[in-house]
Amino acid sequence: MTYPSHATALITGGASGIGAACAKTLASAGVMVVTADINGGDEHLDVSDPQAVEGLRDRLGRIDILVNCAGVVGPSSPLAETSLDDWHRTFRINVDGTFLMCRAFVPAMIRAGWGRVVNMASIAAKDGNPNQSAYSASKAAVIAMTKSLGKEIATTGVLVNAVAPAAVTTPMNATTDSAVLERSQRLTPMQRMGEPEEVAELVAWLCSNSVSFSTGAVYDISGGRASY
Repeated sequence: MTYPSHATALITGGASGIGAACAKTLASAGVMVVTADINGGDEHLDVSDPQAVEGLRDRLGRIDILVNCAGVVGPSSPLAETSLDDWHRTFRINVDGTFLMCRAFVPAMIRAGWGRVVNMASIAAKDGNPNQSAYSASKAAVIAMTKSLGKEIATTGVLVNAVAPAAVTTPMNATTDSAVLERSQRLTPMQRMGEPEEVAELVAWLCSNSVSFSTGAVYDISGGRASY
């Protein structure tokens, strides 16, 4: 895989899990990587804070690659027992955060005539995990946003795609309801959870020059779980 010379990638949620694996994989390919995270990373960032996102854009200037990995699982509870505050928090981080980052950084990519955006969705966006209505719905919104933006800027040289993993062994899933994780593993033909490095390889490909005729698409990485 090749990337533009002196390419810069910004990865949210880059201090751990899939984000950290993406940072390592892209850096090993010669891409200059900046990680942004609320818990560490090169830049401290709350992706749901519009002023913080705009401030980061003003500090960094144009980037070539944006990988939106910041996210939360949210409440693991029946929909009727999910509080509105928990619902809103899940959407603020997973959906608003992705929207704010794209809104801040994509325009400069368009002006430059080249860019890659990869948004982290989930197989739950397609299947709908029971007792995870907020998470499933928020990741479905990420998929719809990706499809819309990909079509909107399809002729600009900027490609926008999403990745939809099944359960992955990340710190974010360390506090996920064990019943949810067990269900995911039962539904996965490979009968295991994914590893962050496996997701990072797919993300790195989507960020490269190797991809030129795909935008607004969703790439499953689910150990065979995906059915459509």
